[in-house]
Amino acid sequence: MKANPLGTSALRVSTVCLGTMTFGQQNSEAEAHAQLDYAFSRGVNFIDTAEMYPVPPNAQTYSRTETIVGNWLARQPRDKVVLATKVAGPGRMEWIRDGSFTATGIRAALEASLKRLRTDYVDLYQIHWPARNAPIFGQRGFDPTRERESLPIREQLDVLAQLQREGKLREVGVSNESPWGVCEFTRLAREHGLPRIVSIQNAYNLVNREFEQGLTEACFREQVGLLAYSPLAFGRLSGKYNDDPQAHGRLTLFPPTWSPRYMRPRVIEAAGRYAALARANRMTPATLALAWCASRWFVASTIIGATTLDQLREDIDAFDATLAPEMVAAIEAIHDEFTNPAQ
Repeated sequence: MKANPLGTSALRVSTVCLGTMTFGQQNSEAEAHAQLDYAFSRGVNFIDTAEMYPVPPNAQTYSRTETIVGNWLARQPRDKVVLATKVAGPGRMEWIRDGSFTATGIRAALEASLKRLRTDYVDLYQIHWPARNAPIFGQRGFDPTRERESLPIREQLDVLAQLQREGKLREVGVSNESPWGVCEFTRLAREHGLPRIVSIQNAYNLVNREFEQGLTEACFREQVGLLAYSPLAFGRLSGKYNDDPQAHGRLTLFPPTWSPRYMRPRVIEAAGRYAALARANRMTPATLALAWCASRWFVASTIIGATTLDQLREDIDAFDATLAPEMVAAIEAIHDEFTNPAQ
């Protein structure tokens, strides 16, 4: 499997990253370890997790995913695994440091993650979402009335720099960020000799190409690689929900309030169009969506998630697929008609 450099770092990550947010809720530990074993047998070297996983988060399952990953990691050659995790931003999850986000909290979060992951360091430590007011998770447009006090970016980088000096992390990244955030993180790092972010983990898929509106330029100029998450839009782009609205999966198992953007009528209609295009070209809808995502020049790695080995096998196989120019043109035609319905 091809490996790509991650930003300006020495890390080389497989084009496929195994996401783990189902581990501990939709997947048992045995199932999770079977997925990890299979992914690594296929050349995947990159795992992404987070302290708040599994998803949807709650106090009973909080941190379970990292523990499951750690039990697997303890049996692997550590230098063969590129391990990424994330510190939760501020919010309503009172079970995670009272929902706060402070410099002390960042240190406590990483040190707790290291214990659960049974390792001395993580290769990539990411801020899960901005501490400041920012339009994220399907919020359309910036709302200045939501302004709040937040930990300044400079102070976030200061504590991350100290943790890096202590050998507890190799590189830093952001997630769910905006063009302004990327530029501010890199500016402050450059001016104060602090760690440069090497990656951004944002949603990117056929029904949400918001990343192309500003972030592609910012990341190109600042040499920040995209880790594309939700490439199948919570399974919507697999086509299964268009075939059967009650199909087993995240969009039927959990309340729609968790992922309302993937329940919008225009998203459902667009997913149907992409599925029809895939099948007309003897390809599964999931293969079309994943192959397209991986082909984008700014994507360093695509984060996939699965609940069965059959799904995982199909997803990894998709990265060997090539889209003919005619298919790419047809995708763009659908995008022109259904422009970012899940943005």
